[in-house]
Amino acid sequence: MEIYLVGGAVRDALLNLPAGDRDWVVVGADQAAMEAQGFKAVGRDFPVFLHPKTGEEYALARTERKSGRGYRGFVVDADPCVTLEQDLQRRDFTLNAIARADDGTLVDPYGGARDIEARVLRHVGPAFVEDPLRVLRAGRFMARFAPLGFTLAPETLALMREIAASGELEALVPERVWQELRKALASAQPSAFLRTLHDAHALGAVLPEVEALYGVPQRAEFHPEVDTGVHQEMVSDMAARLRPGDAMIGYAALCHDLGKALTPTDELPRHVMHEQRGVAPTRAMSERLKVPQDYRQLAESVCREHLNVHRIAELRDATVHELLGRCDGFRRPERIAQIAAVCEADKRGRLGSAEEDYPQGPELCRLHEAALAINARDLAKDGLQGPQVGEALAKARIAAIGQARTLRK
Repeated sequence: MEIYLVGGAVRDALLNLPAGDRDWVVVGADQAAMEAQGFKAVGRDFPVFLHPKTGEEYALARTERKSGRGYRGFVVDADPCVTLEQDLQRRDFTLNAIARADDGTLVDPYGGARDIEARVLRHVGPAFVEDPLRVLRAGRFMARFAPLGFTLAPETLALMREIAASGELEALVPERVWQELRKALASAQPSAFLRTLHDAHALGAVLPEVEALYGVPQRAEFHPEVDTGVHQEMVSDMAARLRPGDAMIGYAALCHDLGKALTPTDELPRHVMHEQRGVAPTRAMSERLKVPQDYRQLAESVCREHLNVHRIAELRDATVHELLGRCDGFRRPERIAQIAAVCEADKRGRLGSAEEDYPQGPELCRLHEAALAINARDLAKDGLQGPQVGEALAKARIAAIGQARTLRK
């Protein structure tokens, strides 16, 4: 029995990145041998075991053979005769196909260390096309590693286009698409995910609402980048910059302008009512991908209200109060700061605007805090009951918003 550290732990060490979870591969053993040493079998689709003390995952070296559509259509062989090189060959990218022995020696038959040094994301071999999920993984790895200077190997992009043309991406279950998208949105450069899938002709298969934004023009005086798809990439990156690792903010940013793809051609490059038009595609995408409810609610609020937040100084006190209520800001007070962050990402995610101030965000939060300070329990002490309490509460909160504005002046 031989044991090697594999995958992300080896890759990240070579990149001088913080250590994450460690995965191990075992060569020359079977399930009986693992269980005899106290390992607990947990793998459903292939033989994976938990270490009796550390709880880390140990997988038997295995090969995979395509047997059907989708990422689950594989026959797994974990015979003790499977070699380490055979196990590494089934992996997706060369930077993930490196093993390290106990003495620190690297086993790198497919040039992963060389590609890491050259900052290239490259597939291991022709079997790459057998798993459509790898298209999304390529985008997700680019979202993580593009800031380090990584580029996608042209031959890998060609294979991704082959997968997209085959229709295999339609076989991906929503949960796996969402899992990869969520990780990409929590990465440092989500635009690399969008751009990689767009260039691979794959974005339309998994995120058609986003793909539809590319090529849609906007007014250059407000959007010097013009192309709505490019604007979306910039907003996604700005959201990641403002709220690092926050996939919920990232998802709301991804959805904020979906309505611009539905603007009638004769109205372009203006996008009147795009915030209202965007609610339907936001809901459709969220439903299809089975996005968590709190993500959906934030995304819809941002889609519907972002222009109102941009012009908050022009809104009447009562209109600000209504906006806060529509966004569930009194029951879910954290929602308002989240909306402010996404709106800031929208405003600064434009060519030449990355370093501009966005006073509307702090102002929204300040007015929200003033309104929150008014408590229904205090009004109830005045003898008000039923609907009278709600009416008085709204009136008092609107007055508090107005007072906060007066004090600001």
